[in-house]
Amino acid sequence: MKTILPNDSPKEACGVFAAWDCERAQVLTHFGLYALQHRGQESAGIAARVAPDRLALRRDMGLVSEVFSAADIEELEADAALGHVRYSTAGESSLENAQPLVVRMKSTSVALAHNGNLVNAPVLRQQLEEAGSIFQTSADTEVIAHLAARESEKDVRQSILSALGQVEGAYALVVLTPDGLYAARDPNGFRPLCLGRLGGGWVVASETCALDAVGAVFVRDLAPGEFLSIDHGGMNSAKIVDEAARASLCIFEYIYFARPDSDIAGRNVHQVRKELGRLLARDHHVEADVVTGVPDSSISAASGYAEEAGIPYEMGLVRNRYIGRTFIQPGDDLRQRGVKLKLNPLQKVVRDRRVVLVDDSVVRGTTSRILVRLLREAGAREIHLRISSPPYRYPCFYGIDTSTRGTLIASERSVEEIRSVVGADSLAFLDVDRVAEAAGGKASDYCVACFLGDYRVPVDAAEEHESLEVFQ
Repeated sequence: MKTILPNDSPKEACGVFAAWDCERAQVLTHFGLYALQHRGQESAGIAARVAPDRLALRRDMGLVSEVFSAADIEELEADAALGHVRYSTAGESSLENAQPLVVRMKSTSVALAHNGNLVNAPVLRQQLEEAGSIFQTSADTEVIAHLAARESEKDVRQSILSALGQVEGAYALVVLTPDGLYAARDPNGFRPLCLGRLGGGWVVASETCALDAVGAVFVRDLAPGEFLSIDHGGMNSAKIVDEAARASLCIFEYIYFARPDSDIAGRNVHQVRKELGRLLARDHHVEADVVTGVPDSSISAASGYAEEAGIPYEMGLVRNRYIGRTFIQPGDDLRQRGVKLKLNPLQKVVRDRRVVLVDDSVVRGTTSRILVRLLREAGAREIHLRISSPPYRYPCFYGIDTSTRGTLIASERSVEEIRSVVGADSLAFLDVDRVAEAAGGKASDYCVACFLGDYRVPVDAAEEHESLEVFQ
């Protein structure tokens, strides 16, 4: 069973970063991974071109600061590198599944790093194993490597492009070889991936905040279904599939996943979240004395709510920033203690006051229930929970750790029933159309399957069956 971390929001799969034809590319990649640490905290890795024909790899379990020493980074001296931070959603949380994955293909070394989840990976894996392939990991990223390796008459670029034409689901994939860097985004564009320029070199990253961290200039987002090739001859773009898919950027990038200083599809994340808060205040106003947000992803929405409602914003909860996510252990008692260690209410701010508590989502309900209780114990007179997204009713199969419907508190409960479970005086969610409005579009422009059950890519029936376990 996977540990539930001390934040009730869904957990993102991974973050990827790569630098090509850049001086000390391994240092840039190291910095880029620090900037993307919020996207994955289980493992980290860097593959670097340390010689014209060789890639070297360093990876381990833990945070970026724990995995790499100064000596490690110096040993990876390179002008091209690929990095990855991981939160597992496909494959166990173990060192063998840490990325980048480095394999031999076409008589050369190939490093792969992937953000997302391939819904047909189990079927493809079985077919590959029956044909003689031997897998070293349980991560779906390796499926891409084996599919590419079967294309014996094609070069690495064509082999990877052919492999991507066979997989289905969500991916932002970056591949490094001694001769080139390749980046690809699935035809629906579920996961973000952007391109930057640094001097005469190129940078690819999951978010623009990583480009900022290394001083790269944002060029553009990769288009859904785009396959980008970068080598010493320049840059070329190709389509993975001929038919255009339905644009389906995951709406949770704006709600929770991305850093507030990132721009996703031309929209600044902080500004979108602040607008979510404003809309929440317009649609679900309540008389109160103070507004506070759950650090850190809900601060922007809370400030927007406070401004729109004309209620003072206060820091009602303080986050302990020195507790790693791996500190929290399974089990309700230890999990609740972990939340108390991570978030502490300011008694003199909330005592005898009516508090609007703004959060980005309620997924399992664990953290919401604990925070409401902590605020009551701190003396809050009333607690009005306002959520800057709709009820999270359906599991995600595209790279988020919510693939079992039975663990979702809203799967079979009304808003009033959820309110009763978490213990708030009132509870309100933002409508899905309002969320899309804040992001600058319509609900049909985004993947909102977790709210409506509308899956853009068909999901294997076995996975759907597994998702219907009874809520505990």
